[in-house]
Amino acid sequence: MNARRRAVSRREFLACSSLSTLAFLAGCATNPATGRRMLDLVGESGEISKDREAAPHQFSADYGAVQDAALNAYLAGVGQSLGQVSHRPGMPYSFRAVNAVYVNAYTFPGGSMAVTRGMLLGMGSEAELAAVLGHEIGHVNARHTARAMSWGLLAQLAVVGAAVYLGRKDEDKAALAAGLGGLGAGALLARYSRENEREADALGMEYMVRAGYTPQGMLDLMNLLRRLGHDKPNVVEMLFATHPMSEERYQTALARVEGPFAGARNQRLGRERYLDNTARLRERRKAVELLQKGEEALAEGRRNEAGSLLGQALQEAPQDYAGQLLMARYCLVVQRGADASRHARLAQGLYPEEPQGWFVGGMAALAQHQYETAYESFHRYDSMLAGNPNTVFYQGRSLEGMGRREDAAQCYARYLQSGAGGENAEYARQRLIEWGYLRTA
Repeated sequence: MNARRRAVSRREFLACSSLSTLAFLAGCATNPATGRRMLDLVGESGEISKDREAAPHQFSADYGAVQDAALNAYLAGVGQSLGQVSHRPGMPYSFRAVNAVYVNAYTFPGGSMAVTRGMLLGMGSEAELAAVLGHEIGHVNARHTARAMSWGLLAQLAVVGAAVYLGRKDEDKAALAAGLGGLGAGALLARYSRENEREADALGMEYMVRAGYTPQGMLDLMNLLRRLGHDKPNVVEMLFATHPMSEERYQTALARVEGPFAGARNQRLGRERYLDNTARLRERRKAVELLQKGEEALAEGRRNEAGSLLGQALQEAPQDYAGQLLMARYCLVVQRGADASRHARLAQGLYPEEPQGWFVGGMAALAQHQYETAYESFHRYDSMLAGNPNTVFYQGRSLEGMGRREDAAQCYARYLQSGAGGENAEYARQRLIEWGYLRTA
């Protein structure tokens, strides 16, 4: 046990033994998966509440669940089989594939989980999928996010500001953020420690073996991630930021497969079943890979290359919702507002119930000073996915452009009350000062 872990354990012990008020209100609990005592200021109901508050925003930031009911049902079936043999079978687990093209899988504390298209296309068996979902279920069972919230490391899963208002020198950043509803990719995701990852690996392997899968799937998954980390580091950047990878993790998993789980190596791999259920997704492999490259080029400022790659992707898959929104983002970066609006409208038509198309449409209209259209788009987004303060800010920008100063001031005040910071907050504050609603300090 390392020094950092000993220090945390001492702190938790002191909290559990001496903070009588906290112990009465929330108390110390025994972690159901690890058997260790932990300070619990959140509770299961709090985990589920935070999950329901934050998860929809992250799923939408990843362009929503794929429009393939059969694929989502397949993921749910595999995931529920693992959840039922976990230490917390009563949690409200849910599973979906999301349209994002980078490689990642993640969970919120109540068990709402997502796997990106990029991750699904990299894997080759149901046992690998079980390893991914088992690992995320391990995080829920070990209550890693709840523990972080209890100690203030993740005080709340709130939507944070990432966009910069249009019309200033950072238009590129605003355009990039527009594709994420003003929410930075992964902004709501927990960042796990290496110790957390080791625990989730161990629990994930235990659950997948209990559910009848070969533990080889975990080794295959880790080999995939190591290979992608070498060949396509930008594609797995978010995964490694939230789920630190190391050679030690691989060697530990190998020791478990060859040791306590050796007798399970002949259990189900499920290669054919996985390939059958992901067949429709794999038809878009070329388009997804082009989108990955285009998104990377756009983020790195290689505009001409980004436009070419995204155009090629849409030639391959013109009905791809994420592809249309990525192209709209590109058009905003290169100040082609009308083209951005066109691609946003195409995205809205492809997936009208997913909010991102409406947010991007609002940003495109705002860039063209079409303030009424922008306001209507942001209002539509907010009616579909409430709770994002960035929407309030951009409604204020739209109202300001329409000459409705009092209504704009109300939006700016609400935005500042949300606790948002950065340049958007400074803009809102300055407007309220100029208009006489706030005094300078």
